[in-house]
Amino acid sequence: MTRAANDVVITGIGLASSAGVGHAAHRALLTGGFERPNVDVERFAPYYVHPMPEIDWSQQIPRRGDQRQMENWQRLGVFAAGLALDDAGFKEDAEGCATMDMIVAAAGGERDQAVDSMIVEEAATRNDPETLLNEKLTTELRPTLFLAQLSNLLAGNISIVHKVTGSSRTFMGEEAAGISAVETAFARIRAGQSSHALVGGAMNAERSDMLLLVAAVNGLATGDWQPLWSRDAAKGGGVALGSGAAFLVLESRANAEKRGADIYATLEGVAGDRGSRDGAGLEKRVRRLADETGAAGKSDTLVMSGASGLHDITAAERDILGRIFPSSPVRGYAGATGHFIEAAFPLGIALAALALRERVAVTAFDAASEAAMNGPSASAVVTTFGHVRGEGIAVLSAEG
Repeated sequence: MTRAANDVVITGIGLASSAGVGHAAHRALLTGGFERPNVDVERFAPYYVHPMPEIDWSQQIPRRGDQRQMENWQRLGVFAAGLALDDAGFKEDAEGCATMDMIVAAAGGERDQAVDSMIVEEAATRNDPETLLNEKLTTELRPTLFLAQLSNLLAGNISIVHKVTGSSRTFMGEEAAGISAVETAFARIRAGQSSHALVGGAMNAERSDMLLLVAAVNGLATGDWQPLWSRDAAKGGGVALGSGAAFLVLESRANAEKRGADIYATLEGVAGDRGSRDGAGLEKRVRRLADETGAAGKSDTLVMSGASGLHDITAAERDILGRIFPSSPVRGYAGATGHFIEAAFPLGIALAALALRERVAVTAFDAASEAAMNGPSASAVVTTFGHVRGEGIAVLSAEG
């Protein structure tokens, strides 16, 4: 591959998932002979979640006051962002952080579930819902909690804690938010509008309100854990959510080489879109994205699929990937970490970059449905088909 100054390269990775924190835990996930992930089948029964790991927040969020004013969704994101900055060598680089762009994929923040429950219960006995809401909003919600529900507060807290104070963007919109965040950073760096960017998102699955949102579309898997591609349609909708976060430091090759930074992989192309999934529309759109990114020309490449587990779209994704990449091993990583929704695409890119850097053959996460790899791959394709809408593809190549 010909190298160019405006190549987009990955120089920092920050990861937290049910598999653990940091590179070592996720290398082990990729190579360790996968059997069963870390899942909690009791707290939210009949649903199960992939819980967050043990985390010493003070390693990346040293001030207790900063920790207290965040909920776990924000703590996870700020923590993983700090890991990525450390990994890329930016953590102590005040000038580098001050000029760093930041693009975050975020949900709507976390709610005070006790207050929500109180309002629902009292609303059943009163005929003045507007008055009731005003009373509770003014007497029950802490101002800091109300602010914490704003989606751009994750980016705000990263700025406060890690001093990343270049331009800031926050995307909302489920899986498509993560696709758009990476796609925007990639396009800006390739165009010379940015030299380095922090990109990613976070997910707290251990929230009744989040589970309710997915359960409302009959999306959640029930009972005990099952492998991603083999989930029983009689046991719920197929989605198992996971708590965690994934952040990437993306740079132009010129900027990375100027700093002497280590490079995980080159991000060759990123594209996303959304539209009707009726008829042949979905496959036609995905094939176009594969052509735009250069993924269609890859053979024997590692395919990291961000399939959510939702039965119909996951089955459709598997069929389409089999036709576009017939000789490539597919790995559905949500079966190992849980589905991260907004952070699903950054997570897949981070795991693919680790696999390429380490030159490893990635273990099958569903041995009955995923072909073994004969050896490491020199390239990777990362896909995400949103559980309701939105599709994205990224292509990575190994250095050297």
